[in-house]
Amino acid sequence: MTTRRPSDQSLLDAGRREHFADAGYYAHAYRTRTEDVAYYEGLVAELQGPVLEYGVGDGRIALPLAKAGHKVTGIDLSAPMLDAFRNRLASEPKDVQKRVTLVEGDMTQVALKKRFPLIICPFNAFLHLYDRAEVEAFLSRVREHLAPGGRFVFDVSVPVPEDLARDPGRAYRVPPFRHPTAGCVVKYEEYFAYDHVTQVLHVDLVFTKRDDEAQRWTTHLAQRMYFPQELAALLHYNGFQVLALEGDFAGGPLTGASDMMIWHLESARTKRSRG
Repeated sequence: MTTRRPSDQSLLDAGRREHFADAGYYAHAYRTRTEDVAYYEGLVAELQGPVLEYGVGDGRIALPLAKAGHKVTGIDLSAPMLDAFRNRLASEPKDVQKRVTLVEGDMTQVALKKRFPLIICPFNAFLHLYDRAEVEAFLSRVREHLAPGGRFVFDVSVPVPEDLARDPGRAYRVPPFRHPTAGCVVKYEEYFAYDHVTQVLHVDLVFTKRDDEAQRWTTHLAQRMYFPQELAALLHYNGFQVLALEGDFAGGPLTGASDMMIWHLESARTKRSRG
């Protein structure tokens, strides 16, 4: 389905924006994803203090944190997602609203001039850092915002070789459903194309109105695939010490069967300066 070269910057830009431009569909697609919400709720309850969330989106994780009494600052590139979060906040009590601060911007660039005891980057937001320069810029921002002794936690998918070897011309389909934004029943299919040089997985999400196939639209999603040892090196050489590496939201170890990894980190540079 991809008509441009996978390395095109325009395709990468679309890959970090288009999937998040339709907040209604996003909320529908991930409405049953709750394990990570409970995980981060437990983490914040344990560590306390204000939280900085990168990729805050529509507040799927941040709003429950705020409702539990925690202050949350959220950064996101997507204006539609932040608008959706603000709409959700509008129906909450004033004390919950006051606990949330939202900032629109690129997570590799936003500088808040404030430090937090806990920084989180949930649900593959890290995978929208497509090259080493972006990773280093982002981790520099994290270090700037992390309080001494603070913790940085993020979760990402583990690359699965079989998934990366999918035929780009093959459609992966799910049963038709009512699209929450379009207001009609659509047929839905996905196409996967993995660029082995850039390590970016490109996904075309194709929607077709069931009773009018001329009405068809495509949303692009692009995610950089990071292998565990690659991430370990990137984090180490950018000044982070691994506190824990988990393979599921139950706190289990990372194994060959894991489809996700959760990194718990502290700033190694801050640690050395304390010594």
